[in-house]
Amino acid sequence: MPLMLTMYFGSLEVTDAISADRQITLVASTVADVASQYSAVTATDVTNIMSAAAAVLAPFPVSKVTVTLTSVLIDSNGNATVDWSTTLNGTARSGTVTNSIPAALRPTGVSACTTPGPGCLSVLWGEATYAYKPVIGYVVTGTLNMSNQIFMRPRLSNCVHYTGAC
Repeated sequence: MPLMLTMYFGSLEVTDAISADRQITLVASTVADVASQYSAVTATDVTNIMSAAAAVLAPFPVSKVTVTLTSVLIDSNGNATVDWSTTLNGTARSGTVTNSIPAALRPTGVSACTTPGPGCLSVLWGEATYAYKPVIGYVVTGTLNMSNQIFMRPRLSNCVHYTGAC
């Protein structure tokens, strides 16, 4: 009986943890994907994007998630700088983020994005982290920190306008 209970509760906890991890992936993808379909966003649009992220996370509690959406400009030297950033339950990014952006997304020799134009590079960076704590805690104990991120290029323009230079 103890072995069967361990297997039963363990399978419940692992299944719930996998579901939470998949939801975090969907949240990161959703914020970047929705934002990439704009050429300019307003404060209302950003609020709606974050609300969509919270809806995607259901049925997991929003209070344990941090979602960040960042527009990153890439200059001709491959340096990446935050143009604008917004967050749900976290701290927005700022400054230089060159080391956080994969090198394949930072080619050199392109036009700087401070002035929008052909060849200008910008990426949208969606991030989500979640502090998962099993409901039962019989087999999996403690908190599992789950996270995911995705990078997308804007679809309708060279960059998505909000509060930054782009």
